[in-house]
Amino acid sequence: MSNHIKPLREEKVFKDPVHNYVHVQDRTIWSLINTSEFQRLRRIRQLGTTYLTFHGAEHSRFSHSLGVYEITRRIISQFERNNYPDWPVEENMVAMCAALLHDLGHGPFSHSIEEAFEMDHEDWTCKIILGDTDVNRILREVSEDMPERVASVIRKDYEQEIVVNLITSPLDADRMDYLLRDAYFTGVNYGTIDIDRILRMLRPYNGRIVVKESGMHAVEDYLMSRYQMYWQVYFHPVTRSSEIILRQIFRRAGELYHQGYTFEFLPNPLPQLFKNELTVKEYLKLDESLIQTTFMQWSEEQDSILSELCCRFLHRRLYKYVEVESIDQETVERIRSSFKNAGLNPEYDFEIDFPTDLPYDVLLPNNSKRGSQILLLNKKDELREISEVSDIVRSITGLHRGKYHLYYPHHKVAEVISLLPADIAAIFPFSAD
Repeated sequence: MSNHIKPLREEKVFKDPVHNYVHVQDRTIWSLINTSEFQRLRRIRQLGTTYLTFHGAEHSRFSHSLGVYEITRRIISQFERNNYPDWPVEENMVAMCAALLHDLGHGPFSHSIEEAFEMDHEDWTCKIILGDTDVNRILREVSEDMPERVASVIRKDYEQEIVVNLITSPLDADRMDYLLRDAYFTGVNYGTIDIDRILRMLRPYNGRIVVKESGMHAVEDYLMSRYQMYWQVYFHPVTRSSEIILRQIFRRAGELYHQGYTFEFLPNPLPQLFKNELTVKEYLKLDESLIQTTFMQWSEEQDSILSELCCRFLHRRLYKYVEVESIDQETVERIRSSFKNAGLNPEYDFEIDFPTDLPYDVLLPNNSKRGSQILLLNKKDELREISEVSDIVRSITGLHRGKYHLYYPHHKVAEVISLLPADIAAIFPFSAD
């Protein structure tokens, strides 16, 4: 075991609905969990606005991060029990810290705020780990280079690729936890993978995490579960509608700020957010409690666009959508101009969404991302990429699926439907509801 491990006098446990218990045996991990930076993740939902579609999806980045740590701990423990020579035991602490801290930089509503302000949560994770923070100080107590080593795993450029592979790969601790956890809290069955079987079949081999070939069927089930979760939960069109409105709120508020608009309510650090000048200390003040409070205040702002959008989000008056197989740019421009001529604002009253997912990506000869494939280890100690062996995986490999969704405010469009050209009006269905 690594010299960096400092066992607690008594093991700490978290009761967890997914893993039953999360075990903390090391003093450094326990100290990291108790930092203000990590505790902030209790105030960041794991699935952003998905709670507006699946009401049980209230779980946090905090619980997910603990879950990723627990899976990583279990994998490392198994490697050590079996004395696998290819696992570098001196990397145990780096791997467990990276697993625990991998989502530290997520902001409120996660990916929506990232898109609105062109931020990257992994960049912020590294800034927090390397900055003037309690997390940084605790890591430096292990060794002076520990913050940089953990950040390097997050950036995916760590010299020990096998550690990165454990945290970020098509079959990693992160994905396994969020599939199980998100399925549990949304109430769907798609993500119920056989994680015990998968973990037993993992092997460190030649600088990579691979899967014993007899575990292929459990991995097939995992990949199909991921495929179903994306289309039934993560890309649910109602959730996408709430995300669109959320991004529009941020966009409108940013426009108003840069136009010199005087907000009746604008708490710090939102001005710094709009100016893209956030420090780590200011960024850590951003959580969903602050944003929800701000939206409640903005619902009474003088700007009608901002107040309407905030009311829509807070009271779940989301945009309706129509699904189409394809749409050309000329039609899009005609819709926008028709909306404008009818008195609507096409910048905020019409949006196109085209969600796509790549269920599994084979490593092609010109693909430099070595960790982007799942490798099976057979009895002859030969490695084969899983789609070469599995008909099921081959059937979804490289598969892009998606349809265009046109989002619009139902009642506002209904009021002007008679003013739209007949072929444009025909695109948007209306019913008694």
